[in-house]
Amino acid sequence: MNVMGIIFTNDASLGALTDKRTMASLPFGGRYRQVDFALSNMSAAGIRHIGIFSRHNYQSLMNHIGAGEEWGLELEEGGLEYLTPFSMSTTDIYRGKLDALHSVMSILEKSREEYVVLIDSAIISNIDLKHVIKCHIESGKDITVVTKTGIANGKKQLDLAVKVDENGEATDIAVDYVAPADYLASMDIFVLSKKWLVQRIKEHIARNLFHMDRDLVLGLWQKNAATIHVYQFPGIAMYNESVEEYFRNSMALIDKKTRHDMFGYNHPVFTRVRDRVPSFYGENCEVENCVVADGCILEGEVENSILFRNVTICEGAEVEDCIIMNDTVVGEGAELKYVILDKDVTVRPGAKLCGTPSNPIIVKRGETV
Repeated sequence: MNVMGIIFTNDASLGALTDKRTMASLPFGGRYRQVDFALSNMSAAGIRHIGIFSRHNYQSLMNHIGAGEEWGLELEEGGLEYLTPFSMSTTDIYRGKLDALHSVMSILEKSREEYVVLIDSAIISNIDLKHVIKCHIESGKDITVVTKTGIANGKKQLDLAVKVDENGEATDIAVDYVAPADYLASMDIFVLSKKWLVQRIKEHIARNLFHMDRDLVLGLWQKNAATIHVYQFPGIAMYNESVEEYFRNSMALIDKKTRHDMFGYNHPVFTRVRDRVPSFYGENCEVENCVVADGCILEGEVENSILFRNVTICEGAEVEDCIIMNDTVVGEGAELKYVILDKDVTVRPGAKLCGTPSNPIIVKRGETV
């Protein structure tokens, strides 16, 4: 496909979960990272030239993606490029997406692709980008904004909110707005002509304008200098923009239909291959309503939880409504409820941790509690 993909790793903060990693490399769903969804969406659409923007903390992301072989990128023309604005920009700051794109202008201008798809990493979905791109081209408009109903609720602040009429045409666009329910929420996926985008980036940076949502989409639309096509995505979109949302969306994967829609709605979601032995279920263990990855050793009680690879639940431990990441050990007799344990955590025997659905306890990577 004659399209270049750009993935922004996102610097939104989820507290201790993103202290030492980007949103793109945040583990999700038992064996995946959030970037896997963007990469799989692009790969399924035939996009083989992909650039990944990251400002900092990108080592784990690079280790996870490698040369992109799991997504079929390592042997294709174009391939995968890691773009680091701090090292490539003429300034030492990165103020927004347009600023980041401007810092790699030479790469954009030299690329042979006619269109560009921009995707953020905080919002994940299983979307048919080939259809989105087709609709963008057929619309003849300058920018396609992918949106989702049911997210705007008068409480959540949206980066970009769009209101449409009965014909699907944009009648209002707002940035950083606590939008009522009749607005659509942007999924931070945009499709544009590369030539048009390059020219607008140059014009905006020359005028000290660097925000994608506020300056490019909203600014040009208000001036009647750009036409907007609003694509409404019918599937599930998970907005992991806060710890509460990340926890709630992770727990939603326990539902079989939700899990199917996220990992097979349009195409499979691929991730880095790490072969492990099958999980071991002890004679006295009780596991109910859980997502369990390979390599786990389960001898205690686990209910309504997400267990990543190589998790050990010792005998007598009780785990309920928890997210437990790779290589974590929960000691004998420990009790956990509404807890997120990052990688390589050790929970001492008899320890008790209890959070709430809106404020789960987070234990940082490598800690002992």
